[in-house]
Amino acid sequence: MRDFAGLRVLALESRRAAELTKLISSYGGDPIVAPAMREVPRDSNTEALAFAERLLAGEFDMVIFLTGVGARAVLSVGQTKYRLEDLIAAMHRVKVVPRGPKPTAVLRELGVAPALIVPEPNTWRELLQALDGARQSSPEFRLGGARIALQEYGVSNPELVAGLTERGAIVTRVPVYQWALPEDIAPLQSAIKELAGGRIDAVLFTTGIQAAHLFQVAVRMKMEEAMRRGLARAVVASIGPSTSEELHRQGIQPDLEPSHPKMGFLVKEAAEQAAALLSKKRQGTTSA
Repeated sequence: MRDFAGLRVLALESRRAAELTKLISSYGGDPIVAPAMREVPRDSNTEALAFAERLLAGEFDMVIFLTGVGARAVLSVGQTKYRLEDLIAAMHRVKVVPRGPKPTAVLRELGVAPALIVPEPNTWRELLQALDGARQSSPEFRLGGARIALQEYGVSNPELVAGLTERGAIVTRVPVYQWALPEDIAPLQSAIKELAGGRIDAVLFTTGIQAAHLFQVAVRMKMEEAMRRGLARAVVASIGPSTSEELHRQGIQPDLEPSHPKMGFLVKEAAEQAAALLSKKRQGTTSA
């Protein structure tokens, strides 16, 4: 089985950094781990508390959970004022739609059955398509006039909000946490220098926020263009469409997405394809 064969692989993961490091090593890579983000609670929990109050009052027809961490955060904030049993009972009275497997797992732990399963790769596009399909097959899923609470993460998703609104829904955004740079950005700064120096062979992106923060710090360091050149010489692997969209916004074309948007598939398939992709990319940059 082909592997990284000693290539230097940069990972920007934070929460699962140890797991990703082990995976890269197991596929023959030399891992360089530089966490690019941390999850922090919002300074004010007013939106999450207002959501809990309105949910209990029966003011929503549907609740969409975009992330597992966000689902837990909403309930954690709600429990500062209301009983968990009451919040769960209220969710049984509305349609609860998780975007992917992680919020689905949280809901099932609570005994809340998803009203709809969104297919992979679980982006806002698949979410809207799943809602459209359900609407066509069941009048209960009408979106015209539906009052929808949308749990957000990190940054707002204007495309999803616009898509729901265009379908006639009344959307209430519920932001419960946001992304920030790590408290210690020295590893990230070191990684940017390594990229700028052409000493990184592959970069694994597991969320779009990593790309945004990588460029944010590079701009501060006045090394953005040098880092771009380094990325042009490295294999850029994106875990899925949402992450790839952010890379495109930063002017970076991913070289591969795995067959499934999961970390294990990302590392395995990057290891299998890295040597060929790297040879092709470096021939291109050399001839250019």
